[in-house]
Amino acid sequence: MPISFLYKARDPLGNIYGGTVDAPSVEEATQQLRRDGYNVVEIEEESADLSALFGKRISRSDVIYMTSQLAIMIETGISISHALVTILEQEENPNLRRLLMELKQSVEAGEDLSTALARHPDYFDNTYVSLIRASEATGSLGEMLHRVAQYLDKEREIRSKVRAAMAYPMVMAVTSVGVTIFLLTYIFPKFDPLFKRPGADLPKLTLFLVGVSDTILAHWYLWLAALVASIAALFLFRRTPSGQQTFDYLKIHLPVIGPLFRKVAITRSIRTLGTMTTSGVPVLDALQLSADVAGNYYYQQLWQDVIDQVTTGKRICEALSGNPLCPPILVRMIAAGEDTGKLDLVLQKVSGYYDDEVDGAIKTTTRLIEPIMIAVMGVVVGGIAMSLLLPIFSLSKPG
Repeated sequence: MPISFLYKARDPLGNIYGGTVDAPSVEEATQQLRRDGYNVVEIEEESADLSALFGKRISRSDVIYMTSQLAIMIETGISISHALVTILEQEENPNLRRLLMELKQSVEAGEDLSTALARHPDYFDNTYVSLIRASEATGSLGEMLHRVAQYLDKEREIRSKVRAAMAYPMVMAVTSVGVTIFLLTYIFPKFDPLFKRPGADLPKLTLFLVGVSDTILAHWYLWLAALVASIAALFLFRRTPSGQQTFDYLKIHLPVIGPLFRKVAITRSIRTLGTMTTSGVPVLDALQLSADVAGNYYYQQLWQDVIDQVTTGKRICEALSGNPLCPPILVRMIAAGEDTGKLDLVLQKVSGYYDDEVDGAIKTTTRLIEPIMIAVMGVVVGGIAMSLLLPIFSLSKPG
């Protein structure tokens, strides 16, 4: 059974190369490299290298960095293979080194870069591969790699902003649940002698919370099991088609966060459509990729409907017109681009406009969520506090 070996070797010109080679033994691996014209400097079994076994994953930032470096070197006239080797020599992440080596081997075997990239869909999606394939046809690979890097960087920026905006309510929700459980399981039992003494006339809220507290303490394992089961069921439901549709519907229709997710879906699709049309990708292919990156089932269906109507001869603006998910201003902007024959330029401007809209929506959403979460937490904690204080006030009254 072949074993993977990590190696560093020197070519006849003295350049140092690194990567992985599969062979039954270290001797076979060394001979294989020598037959390829390399003088082995260092070689060891990959599993013996803990950094390779537990190495960092290839992140989106790694892909953006690799793309930017490739763009610079290819624009200066360096071949794709040599550019990949140069990046590989400087890279410390063993997983990215392995990826770069596989790309290099595919390119040296005569494959186009787009074909080599398509073999790794976990790191290079359809949008990435389609843009590179279009640039190979027009001879503008270096310029396209720059554009792809900018596209990926903007996508990462939007994604990180949305996550940051959603992090605050999640933290507040977890804090509220934690405080509630603490009050019910630790503070409430301290008042049991007072609440359960004979003749005590307790408010309904206090009676209810005393019952909840007793139930949690007596059957905490059932509550824990129910919580785990609920989370697991929700996770599994989310992965089903109907679950995905339900969650996607809630995302774009819930108050406060709905407008944010609608604008995020629009800006993803419009940025992709603009980048594709500017790069010479056929309109139908560009529309399909715009549907793929929308990140929401209902916006994917919107663009699929546009594809169907464009196929029958309609313009994009006509297909989008009247759809409640598509703002009228967007339809008018696209119509202007199609009327003037400058759709690619208009889409680039529109994507910039919606980037600003997303930034504004994130700030608005954050400002709205903060007081709402504080109010919810105040009602929960305040309600529990009142259920504790009201009986004390009642019992302290004379007579």
